[in-house]
Amino acid sequence: MTEGKIVKALSGFYYVLNEAGLVQCRGRGVFRKNKVTPLVGDYVIFQAENDKEGYIMEVKPRKNELIRPPIANTDQAILVFSASEPEFSTMLLDRFLVIVESSGILPLICVTKADLLSSEKRSEINGYLQDYRTIGYEVILLSSKTEEGVDQLRPFLTGKTSVFAGQSGVGKSSLLNALNPELELKTDEISSHLGRGKHTTRHVELIAVGGGLVADTPGFSSLEFTEIEAEDLAEAFPEMSKVSEDCKFRGCLHVNEPKCAVKTAVENGEIPPYRYEHYLQFIQEIKERKPRY
Repeated sequence: MTEGKIVKALSGFYYVLNEAGLVQCRGRGVFRKNKVTPLVGDYVIFQAENDKEGYIMEVKPRKNELIRPPIANTDQAILVFSASEPEFSTMLLDRFLVIVESSGILPLICVTKADLLSSEKRSEINGYLQDYRTIGYEVILLSSKTEEGVDQLRPFLTGKTSVFAGQSGVGKSSLLNALNPELELKTDEISSHLGRGKHTTRHVELIAVGGGLVADTPGFSSLEFTEIEAEDLAEAFPEMSKVSEDCKFRGCLHVNEPKCAVKTAVENGEIPPYRYEHYLQFIQEIKERKPRY
């Protein structure tokens, strides 16, 4: 038996890369029985019937995983958002950041379509991006069309497995094409009727880009906090987690509790008010979530 890494999953087949090349594998029935689904990025043990086909026998322990997009063992999540068409949304960005932070994956924020910005709009977007830089996030404003900022992204890819994730139509495939024109990934225009992009990526696949592996994933428009508990949410907001140590009450949720250091930091302008508003909305969403059985 041989060890390899799943680099593509499509129609029930798993394409495993090892030293000898790429082998098309199926998962054994034991995975269905144990409710273990192999994911792109998994390191696996497989048994090959020949040099082209085989069966996955074992999935090695994961250091992390995401549900949507379904991928494991990523070093970083490159969150791709557009400055325009569709409009930049701090709410949606914070939603993605919470999912990534809670999964223990390092996020990097990329805002595309800088070429569409007026000087006034660019100033507004830069104001938001500076907030995220102050929190401690790496942030790059770029354009796949003019290649502004693209070279800033390249060093982050070298030697790492990265997942590209973001709302539909923000230009993930265009950005990957700008990083490596040989990919020729399919792109689509924004639907003027729906105001969002059409899905151009149909499956998760790891591809070689910039000296590393990058997952191009299907775009999606919503995320639910299915795996996060209310008491853990503040940990996914680094600026809140930092000051929460000074809250009077242990287990403070930073909502109605007295002498809350997080609320004081918001009032003093140390935490952006919109970040705190998003936190309150997310915690309410978690509290109203239907219990899992």
